[in-house]
Amino acid sequence: MRLQFLGKGGSHNNGCPTLYASDRDTYVVQGWRTDQDGTIEIPHLLLGFAEPDTFVGATLTDTGRGTFTLAGEPVTDSEALAQMNIPELEASIEVPKLERTFYGATGDR
Repeated sequence: MRLQFLGKGGSHNNGCPTLYASDRDTYVVQGWRTDQDGTIEIPHLLLGFAEPDTFVGATLTDTGRGTFTLAGEPVTDSEALAQMNIPELEASIEVPKLERTFYGATGDR
């Protein structure tokens, strides 16, 4: 799986977590490990790096501290892992990349 770097931010050390687009039309999200396999925590700001007119197709649970948790398929692809620098306290998951079709409610007021 080939990855395209989209953006990173949220830590003081090296700018991780990170968002990538894959050649499988998915997103690979690198974030802080949680106590559940396949679930990571990311800063809210990371979603701002999603490609135009798309969104991360995973349920985001707000932690109340400026982060979300989300679950996906743990990345095990050796080609993808070789392209990432994953610190010990982080993990990466693959989630759907979905097309954004809703841009807010409009109506006569």
